[in-house]
Amino acid sequence: MLRTDQTAREGDAVQHRKQLRALGDSEVVQAFLDGDQRAFGELVRRYDSRLVNFVYRTVGDRERAQDLVQETFVRVYRHLERFDQTKKFSTWIYTIASNLAKNELRNRSRNPLVLFQTIKQNWDADHRPLEWEDTQYKPDDLFRKRHLKEKVDEAVAQLPEHHRIVFVLRELEGKTYEEISDITGVNLGTVKSRLNRARNNFAQIIAPMIG
Repeated sequence: MLRTDQTAREGDAVQHRKQLRALGDSEVVQAFLDGDQRAFGELVRRYDSRLVNFVYRTVGDRERAQDLVQETFVRVYRHLERFDQTKKFSTWIYTIASNLAKNELRNRSRNPLVLFQTIKQNWDADHRPLEWEDTQYKPDDLFRKRHLKEKVDEAVAQLPEHHRIVFVLRELEGKTYEEISDITGVNLGTVKSRLNRARNNFAQIIAPMIG
């Protein structure tokens, strides 16, 4: 009988997870606010790896990126009731992560003992504009793709912080100009200006690397 009850509970939990996964972000947020603690786990599942990749591209340290994303979720958990549900949840959580990443860079710049690390992006297959690995390619083709990826990493690392953030959000995360504006807290005109300069700067940096 005990085994039957446990199996039933496990079955209910699986069904509940499926139901949560079928909901939109705002519905999951509301479920959590209504007392469903497991709904927060669904938010973590949706955004954990995406935020780690984003912060990692900004700060260049994967372990530190994981720490900052954990802090992001702590802040979301504590302040979710303040979230304006007329807005996109993804924009809100990216804004929190972006602010923490920028604070990390500012703190490093104040510490002469800490050298800024070269960013080595982890291009997640679900969130990158180009597929860097494909089993249909020959070994020589894969080598050239990996070489190009390394050079892209090096070029992005050389962009100024305020250019790098908009570049990563637009070109690597696929965010809209409006979302980038909300995340970074600057107006659309500034976003477009920074992105244009970032693209030009990126092109100038990478051209001799791959030429």
